[in-house]
Order: sequence, then C-alpha cells, then structure tokens
Amino acid sequence: MLLPVALLGIVELALRFGGYGYDPHFLKRLRIEGEDCFVQNDNFSLTFFPPETARFPGAIRMPVRKAPGTFRIFVFGESAAMGDPEPAYGPARYVEMLLREKYPDKTFEVINVAFTAINSHVIVPIARECAGHEGDFWIVYMGNNEMVGPFGAATVFGNQAPSLPYVRLVTAAQRTRIGQGLVRIFRDLRGNAGKPTAWGGMQMFLQNQLAPDSPLKANVYKNFQKNLREIVQAGTRSGAQVLLNTVAVNLKDSPPFATATNKNLAASQSMQFDTLVSDGCRAEAADNLAEASGKFEQALQMSPRCADVQFRLGKCLLGQTNLAAAREHLQLACDDDALPFRADSQINAAVRKEGARDSSGRLKFFDAAAALGAQAPAGVCGQETFYEHVHFNFDGSYRLALAWAEEIKSMLPSNTNSWASQERCEQMLGLSDWNRALVLEHMLGRMQQAPLNGQANNAERIERLNAQVRQLHAKMNPENAVRTRASFERELAKQPADYVLRENFALFLQSSGNLKEATEEWRRIREMMPHDYMTHFQIGHLLRGQGLASEAEGPLRTSLAMRPSITETWIELGNVLATQEKLIEALDCYSTALERRPKDAQTLVHRGKVLGKLNRHPEARESYEAAVKLDSGNWEAHYELAGELDSAGQLDGARNEFAEAARLNPDYSRAHFNYGVLLAKQGRLDEAGKEFEETLRLEPAYSKAREYLAQLQNMQRHGR
Repeated sequence: MLLPVALLGIVELALRFGGYGYDPHFLKRLRIEGEDCFVQNDNFSLTFFPPETARFPGAIRMPVRKAPGTFRIFVFGESAAMGDPEPAYGPARYVEMLLREKYPDKTFEVINVAFTAINSHVIVPIARECAGHEGDFWIVYMGNNEMVGPFGAATVFGNQAPSLPYVRLVTAAQRTRIGQGLVRIFRDLRGNAGKPTAWGGMQMFLQNQLAPDSPLKANVYKNFQKNLREIVQAGTRSGAQVLLNTVAVNLKDSPPFATATNKNLAASQSMQFDTLVSDGCRAEAADNLAEASGKFEQALQMSPRCADVQFRLGKCLLGQTNLAAAREHLQLACDDDALPFRADSQINAAVRKEGARDSSGRLKFFDAAAALGAQAPAGVCGQETFYEHVHFNFDGSYRLALAWAEEIKSMLPSNTNSWASQERCEQMLGLSDWNRALVLEHMLGRMQQAPLNGQANNAERIERLNAQVRQLHAKMNPENAVRTRASFERELAKQPADYVLRENFALFLQSSGNLKEATEEWRRIREMMPHDYMTHFQIGHLLRGQGLASEAEGPLRTSLAMRPSITETWIELGNVLATQEKLIEALDCYSTALERRPKDAQTLVHRGKVLGKLNRHPEARESYEAAVKLDSGNWEAHYELAGELDSAGQLDGARNEFAEAARLNPDYSRAHFNYGVLLAKQGRLDEAGKEFEETLRLEPAYSKAREYLAQLQNMQRHGR
C-alpha cells in the first residue's frame, strides 16, 4: 500500500517541479513597489469552472503584514457582493468610504473576495484561506447563485446538485497536479460538442430550467446550509467578527425569468387555466385589479406553482395596497422561478437558521432583505434598489453599505462624527456624471440580452435607464468637466494609494476625450497593480486610439498572457495588428475571438477587411454576409459587403448594400458617394446626382465627388 502512495507522491512532485498544472490557492504573493503583497490568483477558478467559461475575482492588493492600527474587512459573496456591474461603486466600496469619513484617524482595508457566478462551494475554500490573513470583520452576503453556480441544480459547469462529500472529493483532487491532469483528460475525452466556448452570461442557462418541485433543489439547500456553517466557523475561529446577511432581491419589479408548466393538468383543465390567465391579464391591463386578482387566484388553484401568475397576482395586490398578501405572492414567484438566479425564501431561511445558532459571540446576524424592503415605498424591494433582479444600483449600494457600517461601528472607537451622505460618498468614489453614464450604458447593453430582454417590463426599464443617460449627457460640458477633474484631484490628494479611485479618474479622462492623460494615469495604476490584466489592456486600447499601434501591441500581448480568455483583448490586438499590416497575425486574433464569440458581427467585419487585403475575397464576402445576417443594423457590414459585391461585378447587390449603408448611417459621405457611383453605372443619373450632392454637403472638400457630379451634369446638359 505504501508503494503506490509513494509513487503518487513522486509523480505529484515531478509534475509540480515540471511546471504542469496550476496553483489552486485563491491568493498568491507578489512584491509590488517594494512591498510584499497578496494578490488574486486567476487560476483558482479552474478548480470550479471549465477554462472556457471561468470567472475571475477582481483585482486585489493586500499587504502580507497588516500594518498596526489597520482595520481589515473581508467581503464574501457573488456578483451582488462584488458590486456588479461595476465593483468600484458596489456596497463594499461605499462602506469603505463611510468608514474613512467617520473615522479619519484609522486605516481601513476592505478586501472584496466576491466574484461573479460562484456560490457557497467556491466561497468555502476562499474563507478557509482568508481565515489566516488577520481579518477583523467579515461580511458574508451570498445565496443568489446556489442553483446556477458550480454544483448547483441548474448549473452549466458540470454535475448538478451532487452530494457534498462528492463535491469535496472532486475539488480536493483538483488541488493536486495529478487530479488536474485527470480532469483535463476527462474533458478532452468528452469533447467540446454542445459546450460553451466562452462565458455567455445569464443566457447560458436558458436550457437549464428547473421545475419548482425538482428533487435536486433539496440537495442544494442541504449543501448550502453545511457550507454556510463552515464559512461562518472559519471566520469566527479566526478571531474576526462575522456579519451574516440575508440576501435582498428584486421581488417587486423583476418578473420570473421562466415559468414551469403544470404537466398534470388535463387538456380541458389546461384550456381553462389559459383562459383564466388571459382574462386576468386583460383585466389587469384595464386597471381592473380586483377582477384580475380573482382570475389569477382561480388559475393558481389549478396550478399553484406557476411563477408568472404568482407575480401578476402579487402586482395586482400591491396596486390594491394589500401589502402583506402581495409580498407573499411576489416571494412565491421568486421561489418558483424556473431560472433561479435569485436567492429564494429557503436560502434566506438557512441564513436565519445559521444566524441564530452561533454561541461564540463573534457572529452578528443582519436581515438585509427585511431592512432594505422596509425602506422601499411598498415595503418590498424593487427598482429603487436594483437595476434588475439582484444587482444594486447606486442608491441600493449606499443603503446596504450604511447598514453594514452601523454593524461595524460597535468594534470601533466611539465618536460624534456623522455618517457621510450618499453625495459625499460618491464624491469620494469618483462617481462623476461621466463614470455614472458608463455604468448605465453597460446596463443598457445587458438589458438587450436574454433572459432580461424577455421580461415583460424590460422596455420600461430600458427607457428609464435611457432617460437617466440623456440627463447625464446633458451635463457633460467643458465647465462640468473642469469641476469634475478638480474634485478627482482633491480626493486623490487625500488617498493617493487608492488604485480604484485612480481607475475611475482614468475612465473619466478617457470618457471626456483626454486620451493622452488617461494613458498616463493607467500607467500609474499599472505600477500599483502590475498583476491586473485590465491596466495593460486599457493602455493598449488608449494607445491605439491615439494612432500608436506599434506601442499598443506590447501591453495588449501582456494582457492576453495574463488572461487569455478575454475576447475583447483578442479583438483589440487584431485591430492593432491589422493597422500595422500584420494581416495573418490579425486574422488569427479575429479567428480566436470568433471561436469564443461566434455571433459578434463587428469582429466579422474586421475579419472581412483583413481577408479582403489578403485577396481572399470570397471569404471576405462570406464574413460580411454573416455579419449582416447577425446584425442587419450594422451599416459598416453593409458598406464593406457592397464593396466586395461591386468588385465581383454584382452591381444590383452592391447598389442595394450601399443604399442600406447610407440609410443606416446617413452622415457617412462615402456611403452616399459609392451609392451614387452604382446608380450612375446603371443609368439612374438623377438619383446619382442627388447622392453626389449629399456627399458634398457632408464632405465639401471631396474632389472626386465634385468631379463626378460635374461630369454627370455635363452629360445631362448634352442629353447623354
């Protein structure tokens, strides 16, 4: 028996010394600016995610030795705790600003170890590791991803809802190089058919709908309770005070993402159910809420776990100010959602149970769901707190952070300073109009994607965000830019080592058109955070924007070496290489990007241009046609396709594509010019003349358009 064990040990050591595999720890040591630090280890995620879809922690820099007098806080959780869509303005950052302002003589380190798509199975080893790093206070805010994260009942990352001993065995094995090798062999044998080639957001889970009564859910709840216990114990045994939170979700303004049908209804019953729901919807649309409620209640007697009808009934009851009943049905709509992206009532019940069982005196329980709901106008959380289903808007982040700060206060010296206002916190955070607009515009893009775009109130949600963006753009003038810059500089003078604030300043400079200064700011951030791929990407991106393609190539290659899974970096490097006429290398970059994101129309356009330069015109045409099929509103795809069709002698097709490009982008003079040329070739001289005139209106100095128009007018005068 000893011989096989010894042999395995020798193989393990050989693999490690040979450089095979990855370090499975969450943190790794790095010396930065003369200081020994712990930073995030991206390879940690590979224990739980396939490489193609791995999620990563945000950038972390934490001194190995905590300085005397420093109060260190760890924040654990998933994307909501991380602060998605922009961690720089998430609850963890707001709480840091609140503490800094109230206790100016103390140093606070808020280490956010939460990240997207993880759940309690992933957080357990993070907590074990953080227990050895001198935390004074832990904030645990988790539960949204139990069903969809690794080993969840609706996961896309592997086995669904296995037993906890199986999970521990598999993850422990992957902490060894032998285990990593076996997993890789197993994945290779299974092949890639049907598996996602890159992270695809929530839409990756559309086919993994979960019935409300699925037996898999019970195993998830059981595993969550045990994992939660271990996380709390890791914190309390480390000597930290642990703040355990229930999880608030958007019950009022986030309809269920999917509804499971009751398959036990006979055909006649199913028709009756559909009629009741249709009648209820009509009554609801006519604002006859009492009648609608009655119809929905009857329907639920036939199919009590229909999430969509539960939600509609809850909204009708809210409109009738029957708040207690409304909350009950809105919660049931969340509990029975067939795409379970929100913490449900059983998850929060498990948190409450854990909050009541600790006897160490080091555990604080905070009912965040109830507290935030109590602050909402209808007594239930909605759009006043969240962008969509679980991610906090700026107001929600501040309110949760203020509640956390109140809980932390008992561990700190008493003083009479008041908590900073939300406005003051946002000044400290660097949440300018420019930065705020970037976040909202990102959310607008997310709202266009499934399953968010399938929710009944999505159009209203998009219009609300658009209105906010329009208001912000109206304030983005030179005078406001000067004031904003001065505010950033004042805050940076107070906190020069705050690299997150510096990133926000760099983004402001970038958004306000100061590319050169933004580049220099990112270079300063790179010195502070050399391990963060984003600093290198931003430098390369900005250098390309200034026409410095050769200088941009190095930072982009460094960024890819750090995190090769980022599709945007492959695209950006492809653009830089194409500008330098390194066409084969550029084509390889675009091909890699398209393997990861095959439905990216703009990358297909970039790829088509390179293929055209390589005289591979049939392939270029195919690339443009694919782009048009994916995004018919992409004017550039139509324009480039027209050029290829023209070169191939397909004049009718070329004319139509130039016409469409001019329609989609009426301010692009060359689209009008080329459309005019095709019209002239086909004898449609009057129409051609109008296009040349429009070209000159847009680009008066374009001599070729003036020449063609003169020739055309001369032909018309002489009757030709």
